[in-house]
Amino acid sequence: MNIRSSQAHFPKRIGFISTRFHGTDGVTLEAAKWASILQVEGANCFWMAGLLDKPEAVSHLDPTAFFNHPSTVDVQGYLFGRTTRPREITDRIHDIKEELKSSIYRFIERFNLELLIPQNILAIPMHVPLGLAMTEVIAETGIPAIAHHHDFTWERERFTVTSGADYLAAAFPPTLPSLVHVVINTMQQKELARRYGQASTIIPNVIDFESPPPGIDDYSRDFRREIGLSEDDVLVLQPTRLVPRKGIEHAIELLRRLKEPRLKLVLSHPGGDEGDAYAKLLHERIADAGIQALFIADRIGELRGLNADGKKVYTLFDIYPHADLVTYPSYYEGFGNAFLEAVYFGKPVVVNTYAVYARDIDPLGFKTIEMSMLVTNEVVEKTREILHNRALREEWAAINFDLGVKFFSYSVARRKLAGRIARLFGEA
Repeated sequence: MNIRSSQAHFPKRIGFISTRFHGTDGVTLEAAKWASILQVEGANCFWMAGLLDKPEAVSHLDPTAFFNHPSTVDVQGYLFGRTTRPREITDRIHDIKEELKSSIYRFIERFNLELLIPQNILAIPMHVPLGLAMTEVIAETGIPAIAHHHDFTWERERFTVTSGADYLAAAFPPTLPSLVHVVINTMQQKELARRYGQASTIIPNVIDFESPPPGIDDYSRDFRREIGLSEDDVLVLQPTRLVPRKGIEHAIELLRRLKEPRLKLVLSHPGGDEGDAYAKLLHERIADAGIQALFIADRIGELRGLNADGKKVYTLFDIYPHADLVTYPSYYEGFGNAFLEAVYFGKPVVVNTYAVYARDIDPLGFKTIEMSMLVTNEVVEKTREILHNRALREEWAAINFDLGVKFFSYSVARRKLAGRIARLFGEA
């Protein structure tokens, strides 16, 4: 479906705003996919964040917008884990908010923007001053906006106790006449309606299933050798950040119980914004299990190139063709980018039946090795079978790819974005 054909006016200059558009986190990846879809429709996309890897000609960098900026880290520390905040912190929050408001106005004016797409900054309070600034700019200008929500406050335990309930009520998310809401799963849609009385559209995470997945080329052919694996090793890919909710200890336990020396666990991402305690725990579990694991975050990037040590950097899409199995034992996911990537590349997946998977993905009929918080004998034996049965792997891959095309392709996002833009700009 062509978006432009259903619009009286299709916005040509669209601005994406977040704390960062950099690397391979889920928000960055999904924003890039939306931009690709919109650019095919003739839009020019522009970017504002505190950490950016976009071309300077189409981007507006403001370091204060990054959630790890020192001024942000300082005030955020007073907003969660306590129920009151000092007056000077309130003043500081408003000072940062005003700086960011001015910066957003400059972004809009510099690129003559017609539509804003705040990415997750009006959902999860990682950067409260930025959410407040974004809300006030939309309220003051009436500029059309599509808030793309990936994670909400109520989905993270660390935001339960707060001295910023007034800010959360005002901006996470806000209620504004020129703002429409997009969520990524049915649970979010229902909770947003129940808690705030706000309607929303579900646009799940997507992949360009209409285009065939890239294979191994001359650049990526040496990936195994570069990270220290042989061609005979069985590469088990854990393609997530090293944070507790990813349940990576289950992947370690699975390899321990499979008792196959050729199995090598490859962890592709660094830690997140939750400290390094979990990464240390994983190293301890790996040592106790007696398995081989490779932490290769320094070799993975959004683009090919060289790292600080002069070694080759590969993309995630360079790695997947080399993988024999993908582990995805998350306790919680907003949706599941890594699951879709595994399906796209035809790889078997061991997946924990986290709530969104159980409700939104599993009923569609995907063929996976499912676990429910435990690595049982059945999970171990099914994994062993899929690793040794090529015909079964190929059968699963074909079924899963067809389902991906039907439910999680760019065409799905394109149709649903058309509806949101029509809501803001009017039907033809």
